[in-house]
Amino acid sequence: MRVAVPRHFDYGKSMDAGTTVDAEVSRIAAAIGEPARTRMLYCLMEGKARTSTELAMVAEVTPSTASVHLSRLRDDHLVRVFVQGRHRYYSLASPAVARALEGLSVLAGRPRGQFAPSTPVPLRAARTCYDHMAGAVAVSLHDQLMAARWMQASRKGNSYALTGEGARALSAVGVDVERARGQRRRFAFACLDWSERRPHLGGALGAALLELALQRKWVVRELDSRALCVTRLGRREMQARFGLEV
Repeated sequence: MRVAVPRHFDYGKSMDAGTTVDAEVSRIAAAIGEPARTRMLYCLMEGKARTSTELAMVAEVTPSTASVHLSRLRDDHLVRVFVQGRHRYYSLASPAVARALEGLSVLAGRPRGQFAPSTPVPLRAARTCYDHMAGAVAVSLHDQLMAARWMQASRKGNSYALTGEGARALSAVGVDVERARGQRRRFAFACLDWSERRPHLGGALGAALLELALQRKWVVRELDSRALCVTRLGRREMQARFGLEV
């Protein structure tokens, strides 16, 4: 007996009314079940985005074969792609995909490894990314702004908007929010971090925050390097103003 399906499946893919649950489950299971694709998906479980080259190495396939597998996973809404410059980064499409993989892990009874960045420690901690801050400190700041609801994601793309509370709070800290808004560039967006593989804050607002941190000597530039050194003052101020433990 075939069972009628809801209009939307759990991971958010809109389905035609005539599609059946058993057909959808079989298709998704087939996409997950191929060993190379399985390795790719579990590699993305820790929430870090990866390039197709990295995923090819994990899956033990050639780059061209990896591209075919990733195209299948993307078509089945199991992964999504984030394009930044010349690079394409892949991550799981939604928390629902992660939950499904976690459930399969429980059945299989095999723990998975974690992402181990190879980025040099000084660059991983804090560095510049064009005109804004990147690294672990910047990712933590991004997360705090979201957790405090000072910033919220747009419904389209990877842009952010400041809430009223966020605009007031950042202005009180010393960020020139209105000047950042008036620039002829994107105001705020999620910039995927090279070392952490999670978003930090880019755009005019991210640049304004870095400018403030440099002016206040919360961070200082290291000579002949993109690395930033968080000062003792910066640790105190970031903890007091943003709740960051640096």
